Amino acid sequence: MLKNIKTLASAMVAVALLAACGQSAAAPAAPPPPQVTVATPVMAEVNDWDEFTGRFQAAQRVEVRARAGGFIQAAHFKEGDIVRKGQLLFTLDARPAQAALASAEADALQARNAFARAEILMKEQAISRQEFDQRRAAVDIAQATVAARRLDVEFTRVTAPAAGMISDRRVDAGNVIAGGSSAADVLTEIVAVDPIHFEFDASEAQLLRYQRQSLKTGGKVEIQLQDETEYRWTGTVDFSDASVDASSGAVRMRALVDNKEGFLKPGMFGRARVESSAAYQAMLIPETAVVSAGTAKTALVVAANGTVESKVLETGPLVNGMRVVRSGLAPEDRVIVNGVQRAMPGAVVDARVTTITNTAELETGTRTE
Repeated sequence: MLKNIKTLASAMVAVALLAACGQSAAAPAAPPPPQVTVATPVMAEVNDWDEFTGRFQAAQRVEVRARAGGFIQAAHFKEGDIVRKGQLLFTLDARPAQAALASAEADALQARNAFARAEILMKEQAISRQEFDQRRAAVDIAQATVAARRLDVEFTRVTAPAAGMISDRRVDAGNVIAGGSSAADVLTEIVAVDPIHFEFDASEAQLLRYQRQSLKTGGKVEIQLQDETEYRWTGTVDFSDASVDASSGAVRMRALVDNKEGFLKPGMFGRARVESSAAYQAMLIPETAVVSAGTAKTALVVAANGTVESKVLETGPLVNGMRVVRSGLAPEDRVIVNGVQRAMPGAVVDARVTTITNTAELETGTRTE
């Protein structure tokens, strides 16, 4: 009897242990779905832009040479200054030219007096027509010589042939220079910097698009320098080369940029974007919402039941941190703009709705409904 009681007690203990084990082996509660933020695409009027790199070039570059040779007496400018057209830059010793002018004026006076006498004699028929014509020609020659000598005196003052920023002196006062030809000594250089040119190369395909849209010239250009984060400088395309380079397939283009303070210097590097279309209505989503899958671009959208779906996009340019979507989305699609990394196609998510106003808001926080 005692043996049976012990067996029954053991069986009851075993049943209790099995019941306890069954309770502890129960499956844990499922985790909540990941939380994401969704928003519908923004509709806005935008322009397409093409991006280029290029360099600033002087609108005009002039090597200053004297138009007559001689001894340099003085320089009258500060190196690196902005000079105006016609401003005095150098003076040469004018005494030789002034002496030559005085001699020419004396010869001209003598020629006029001789011709005056010839007129009296011609009335009296005391000289021949040939001699009379010779004396009249002598007056013309003497007057032309005087004009030439006056120019020589004027050329002893070397003035700025153009407005712009002047370089350093290549020749100092006290030197004798050659002048009057392209082989004359270069005294300095003037670079016109307001406005200044920005030159860049466009592809043949881009040129064709510009021509078909009548944007070959006159298109808006925005430029940023290598240490800038925004497109601070603006201008317009004013020139495209007459031919396409057969070896590279590129065409040289140029923009005209205001530079009243002279901050931009020829040779500076810049990144530019050129307006390449007229304004049109476009659908935009934040660039952070675009998922790259190889060469394809996709966006994750959330259905009404919380299921995530991937949609292939045809994208356009980037506009102020927003990507233009040409096709692939509907205006009512709820695109995941925050938490893309927590969502997978086919999975269920907890979608919180926000309104896209700017990219800064999406980076720092979102408004939920």
